[in-house]
Amino acid sequence: MFAPGSGRYLAASAGGLVLLTAGVAAAWVPRTAFSGLLLLVGWGFFVFFAVFLRDPERLVGEGIVAAADGRIRAITTEGERIRISTFMNVTDVHVNRFPLDAVVASMSDEGSGFRPAFVDDARHNQRRHYQLATSLGPVEVVQMTGFLARRLVSLVGVGDRGPKGGRLGMILLGSRVDVLLPAARVTPSVAVGERVRAGVTTIAREHA
Repeated sequence: MFAPGSGRYLAASAGGLVLLTAGVAAAWVPRTAFSGLLLLVGWGFFVFFAVFLRDPERLVGEGIVAAADGRIRAITTEGERIRISTFMNVTDVHVNRFPLDAVVASMSDEGSGFRPAFVDDARHNQRRHYQLATSLGPVEVVQMTGFLARRLVSLVGVGDRGPKGGRLGMILLGSRVDVLLPAARVTPSVAVGERVRAGVTTIAREHA
């Protein structure tokens, strides 16, 4: 299964590959080392997009689940909230998911620049904030651009209700997703450096 909106990328890469392959096969394109290299590059782009835009179904995990695939880069307490930050590399699934059942209360875009997503200063990059109304109270999910990732995609709008593990959005070419939770209500259940899967890995649990 591929991510919503990925059809145009796959169609463009597949179309170019088919035309080039047909051209070489029919001798419309000279059979040279250069045309062979172009075929290899074309296949490389197609395989890259097919892997990059994958969107597998997930069996939703317990507690509060990860919003993104990747590696936990930081867990910090900021006033009354805990921030759990996940760095996504280019090989991760790039669809982001709801960390718990929620209604999208508001969405806003802020920031500027495209600093590497793994540095602390990336929190000032272009980013999209999702304010979620949940049983825990307000929860926030933040998509951040990075040095390569410069397009944030939303799959929901204000007022939409999303189930835990449901699709929220995606970021093209990796980057970072932060989840901010009420510190008085939850305890993190992951550690810095741990790999997580969106919708599956439990990143925090509600206090008993």
